[in-house]
Amino acid sequence: MSTGVDQSKINLFSFTGKMKILHMSWFAFFISFVVWFNFAPLMASIRETFGLSDQEVKLLLILNVALTIPARIIIGMLVDKYGPKITFSVLLAVASVVCFLFAFAESYEKLATYRFLLGFVGAGFVIGIRLVSEWFPAKQVGTAEGIYGGWGNFGSAGAAIALPTIALWVGGDDGWRWAVASTGVLALIFSFIFYFSVSNNPKGTTYYRPKNLGAMEVTSQGDFFLYGLMTAPLYLALGVLAWKIGPANLNIFSAVETYIIYGALLTLYIYQFLQIYRVNKGLFAANAKPVAEIHRYKFKQVAALNLSYMITFGSELAVISMLPLFFFDTFKETANLSITQAALFASIFAGLNLIMRPAGGYFSDKFGRKKTLLVTLIGLSLGYFLMGQIDATWSIAAAVGVMIIASLFVNAGNGAVYAVVPLVKRRLTGQVAGTTGAYGNVGGVTFLTVLSFVSSQVFFITIAVAAVAVFLFVLVALEEPKGFMYEENEDGTVEKIELH
Repeated sequence: MSTGVDQSKINLFSFTGKMKILHMSWFAFFISFVVWFNFAPLMASIRETFGLSDQEVKLLLILNVALTIPARIIIGMLVDKYGPKITFSVLLAVASVVCFLFAFAESYEKLATYRFLLGFVGAGFVIGIRLVSEWFPAKQVGTAEGIYGGWGNFGSAGAAIALPTIALWVGGDDGWRWAVASTGVLALIFSFIFYFSVSNNPKGTTYYRPKNLGAMEVTSQGDFFLYGLMTAPLYLALGVLAWKIGPANLNIFSAVETYIIYGALLTLYIYQFLQIYRVNKGLFAANAKPVAEIHRYKFKQVAALNLSYMITFGSELAVISMLPLFFFDTFKETANLSITQAALFASIFAGLNLIMRPAGGYFSDKFGRKKTLLVTLIGLSLGYFLMGQIDATWSIAAAVGVMIIASLFVNAGNGAVYAVVPLVKRRLTGQVAGTTGAYGNVGGVTFLTVLSFVSSQVFFITIAVAAVAVFLFVLVALEEPKGFMYEENEDGTVEKIELH
């Protein structure tokens, strides 16, 4: 690895050097998720304060994830260009302001607007991926990214545990407002702590930046068209969200408003495609020379990671949204299961992320990244297939056992994907992490849309079949990172970065 990167083992009880960076990173990510999900455990109080209908509640839930898809792309570009230190600090500070506005909104329109804007903080995940990759050698980066992702993700659970207690402690009709505001205070304070506590990269190393801002650089004409193709689902997912809000479903937007959104999304996609061409038009010049072999990377690597995260994290987003109700509806009569018990059993699925995401990264470092990712994909396919067989004739113990099997592979798969992301192309790590993260949200939207048309059993089996398809694509397309990657310094010299 580059000179200056600490090669010592990962010691979670250390708070110096690279371990300080890891702890600061996962906690910044943790706070960003606390802010992102700060309204969910308080929704009953918010509904009562504003007298919200079921449709208005559903709209808030949709708005909370809508902006995260493009935000992860944008934040990926910004972190590559300006560095994690300033990007994460500004994100947390700006999110705190929007958080205060949401907490003290006096109308539903303002509440919905600020909830939509707070979806941007969900992109904080991307920033730490780049920062951690700068500080840890390739042989440890999978484990480090797994710890970062797994522990940071716990922010949503942290919000669910702490905020109702704070609201109850404050008391009164506005208790929820002060609970939400407290997360803004936390984000604002930590934005300053983060800025003055981290560095973008270790002393003696170079922070490589993309040559252009606006789109990812690719290194062949074929990769240009694959990049354009892989960008389309990000806008299609937003189109699906608009369709859900439109007259065919929630009927919150009129047909005219929905078609305006469709037109805007098409316009944005065309604009993004032109940006991709602007950044990479040199590949089509009449006198264009092939990119030097040492500077090439294959975009099919990125495509394989995008689709894998769509299956792993995307299915997790969808499943944790429906699992409590699935358990309750399935076992309320045969096993007298309460909704509280159902929620408790279902919480295990996401809770295992705390352990299994780091485990997925560790196995990737130890046994090989492609091999680990393939095992997790086929394992989660089997797990979801078995979940598709659950009905009221099963015992709760058997159903929970099968759910745990699926969850182990799903959460390990999350870690396995991001064990590869930093090893594709160093200076583009933020953008690769951003598109991959956005595909996780695309998966959530896609699978929840499937669920709206089919039974829960068919929903699980659909994910299982999709996982097999992605397994086959990864088997063919993904190449195990090995040897070295090369990056060009600003003075024109080339640095060799070890990937072992």
